[in-house]
Amino acid sequence: MGQRNSRNSGVMQQQQQRLKKPLVCTGVDQLLLSNFACLHGSKVGVVTNATGVFQDMKHLVDVLSNVRELKVVAIFGPEHGFRGAAQAGSSEDFTLDAKTGLPIYDVYMKSSHQLSTLFEKVDMNILLFDIQDVGARFYTFIWTLYDCMVAVAMASKHIKMVVADRPNPVGGAIIDGPLLNDFFSSFVGRKAILLRHGMTIGEIAQLFNAEFVAVDAGKQVELEVLCMKGWERTMIFSETGLLWVPPSPNMPSPTAAAFYLGTALFEGTNCSEGRGTTLPFEMIGAPWLDYHLISDLQQEDCPGALFREAWFTPSFSKFSGKLINGIQVHLCDVAKFNSLRTALTILSSIIKLYPHNFEWRKDGSLYWIDKLVGNTSVREDLSKGASADEVIATWQDDILWFGAMRQKYLLY
Repeated sequence: MGQRNSRNSGVMQQQQQRLKKPLVCTGVDQLLLSNFACLHGSKVGVVTNATGVFQDMKHLVDVLSNVRELKVVAIFGPEHGFRGAAQAGSSEDFTLDAKTGLPIYDVYMKSSHQLSTLFEKVDMNILLFDIQDVGARFYTFIWTLYDCMVAVAMASKHIKMVVADRPNPVGGAIIDGPLLNDFFSSFVGRKAILLRHGMTIGEIAQLFNAEFVAVDAGKQVELEVLCMKGWERTMIFSETGLLWVPPSPNMPSPTAAAFYLGTALFEGTNCSEGRGTTLPFEMIGAPWLDYHLISDLQQEDCPGALFREAWFTPSFSKFSGKLINGIQVHLCDVAKFNSLRTALTILSSIIKLYPHNFEWRKDGSLYWIDKLVGNTSVREDLSKGASADEVIATWQDDILWFGAMRQKYLLY
């Protein structure tokens, strides 16, 4: 019994040590280890949200506000707000932070010109960016980063940009999806990068600065990336040892991020993508779906995924308060799972089985799916009965081009 208790104690100690010392040290944790040296003597504005935490879960703004060698002058909140509580497509109005008294400005959907005017009004010489991304082109935080970089470059006074790096939760080894066609430039995709870009926030900042910022602003920004320590390209988030903080209300776990790369495409349809449930992006449903869908999908080859029939009632978003039928996608082998291919397979089945019920959702004069994928061909090919593999074949040249282009900006 004594030996068993000793072994159990040893296991618990090892688990506690792993919790105390994650394999990956993020950019802000590296900043902490340097005693914030690169910020000394500066007036700092911080673009961040609830994910801007150290390993001990203390928030970046709270810690920086107590560092005597620098002065935090403002907080800038992206989509979902500084606290991360606002739903998709929303943010938080101007307010004062109750704890620090700092002004919190809303930068969501603000143009670079608006941001440049705001940044000039705020008395700062460093803009620090620290937000957890999820690795999908249509997740808006990288475009807040881009707009901030353009605004900093346009400002009449010199402002340095510092980006604290964080892991890409779906890893950095795999890239996938089509390039964005400039015609579909929007806040879910400003520039020609892949849908699954396979880059960290620091790497993509370097790519933006070298490839795009000078085109829009006339010059690049002075950029410093605070690199991570211990992160490898093949790592998914569960392998980092870090604790997950939801970057948005419908991104409760790294698993949701893995699904989001593909099943977020259902935002562009009249099917629910699981918003308003406890399993966003894992549940797909509509009132007119029935058992034929699960019968069809269970015959499809979707490596790493299994499907089951599921009934659910969204508490908000599409079909709020209504019992609907559909499926749950179960992730059973993360190494084999391809969310984009899985989502295209589901879409193909639904279009085939329910041609008179299924619809693509419009955003003004454009289809929302076209903005998400960055072209019209995915929608058009699926509507004509193309399979997932036939659609995927259309963007292989994009993958080759982007893979070569991004190589010079990789840090790990």
